[in-house]
Amino acid sequence: MSDELLQRWATAPLVTLAEAHMGETILAKQLTLEGLPVYSAGQENEPWGFLENPRKPLAKGTVVVSARGSIGFPKIPKVERFASTQTTITLQFPDEELAAYSCLWLKTVDWSSLTKGGAIPMLTVGDINELVVPLAPLAERRRIVAKLEKLLGQVEASQQRLAKIPKLIKRFRQAVLAAACSGRLTADWREKNPHVEPAPDMLQAHAQRTEGRERNMRRMKPAKGLTLLDYSGEFPTTWAWLKVRELVEKGAIFDVQDGNHGELYPRPEDFGEAGVRYISAEHVINDRVQIDSAPFLKNEKAQQLRIGFAKANDVILTHNATVGRVALLPPGSPDVVLSTSTTYYRVDETVLLARYLATFLRSHFFQSQLEAVMEQTTRNQVSITKQVEFGIAVPPLAEQQEIVRRVETLFAVADQIEARYLKAKAHVEKLTQSILAKAFRGELVPQDPNDEPASVLLERINEDRARTVTKSRKCA
Repeated sequence: MSDELLQRWATAPLVTLAEAHMGETILAKQLTLEGLPVYSAGQENEPWGFLENPRKPLAKGTVVVSARGSIGFPKIPKVERFASTQTTITLQFPDEELAAYSCLWLKTVDWSSLTKGGAIPMLTVGDINELVVPLAPLAERRRIVAKLEKLLGQVEASQQRLAKIPKLIKRFRQAVLAAACSGRLTADWREKNPHVEPAPDMLQAHAQRTEGRERNMRRMKPAKGLTLLDYSGEFPTTWAWLKVRELVEKGAIFDVQDGNHGELYPRPEDFGEAGVRYISAEHVINDRVQIDSAPFLKNEKAQQLRIGFAKANDVILTHNATVGRVALLPPGSPDVVLSTSTTYYRVDETVLLARYLATFLRSHFFQSQLEAVMEQTTRNQVSITKQVEFGIAVPPLAEQQEIVRRVETLFAVADQIEARYLKAKAHVEKLTQSILAKAFRGELVPQDPNDEPASVLLERINEDRARTVTKSRKCA
């Protein structure tokens, strides 16, 4: 923009353009099913509820700014009249055009530099009145607002389309797991490999070979009074459907254990800056164990514990509070100590692959068993005594290998799509601020030297305010 055109712009303290007020105190219990919409703090331009007789009704064109907790997010409610809560600041401008322009500019403000308070960020009327608005000539302001509405509308449409992608990726992964763990994914493989030893024969032979080997059956007494789901008829005839405890008995699963340390349960003083990582449900995220974010249990305390030590290649399941997350401790991982919210499954990979078991535990076939038990017990917890009654579908070993290969290949494609989605999402989010910044530098729309300077508008606003004050004094 040339210096001559820059001179046609002006800067004005927000306090000279608008009257700022805190919203009225409105409690949730006061809300009704009908009345004027009530707006509260937050990003969405949707009412919190309704109120029949607000003390401070507001007119269309009033700007609402979040002032408690969620700071900023300026918006103009799309209704004729409304109310706003004590968690907001309202800005009333002389006309709707100036309100629309100023609301768009307010989206460029760094609110973090204005907020104060401790645990809950807070914005005051005094803070917002200190803002200085870059004011374009009236005709240019109209062009800016029209252009921004068009461009930001396109950005919003892109964001809405992008928002659908995570759900599609999730559905894709679920469909892959369902196909893999039902046998549909490897139907063609079975046709090409008809002479593979069926899983029931494989497991029986393994049980005979390993007869007498010590197996961990601690706390594996069958749970009583549960209605269990049975999917036994839904798999290929070469697969086996067995309960977890039956797989332990046959030696396919060495051990199933949680972090129930009894009287030795770790206390705050047992943690330090070094030792053995202590894994809770919160560390099992996105199919991975976030080992590096877990706290250290001091070595002297860890040495006192006899159970709950998970090793590399163990399958981890969260079973308390957050139920149903699954992850594999990768090869080369150090031993970790589990909390009471997690269980490990340790397998004999000559008949049951850990990666296949992790795949099956993520599938609908196992997750639905978890959900059914939680519904019956009314507790968000599934103990080992219940887990050992759950069924596992076991394919022949060679087919397990093929299932894992195909699932990992398809999931890698999903990961690539997700990475591209996150990159596009970040780009679109930056695009909004880039467009706004360009607009208020005077670079978004063409300038016209014939436009009335913004200073003229400021003079009119000041004159109108002076007349209003004079009139008020005479009435008093």
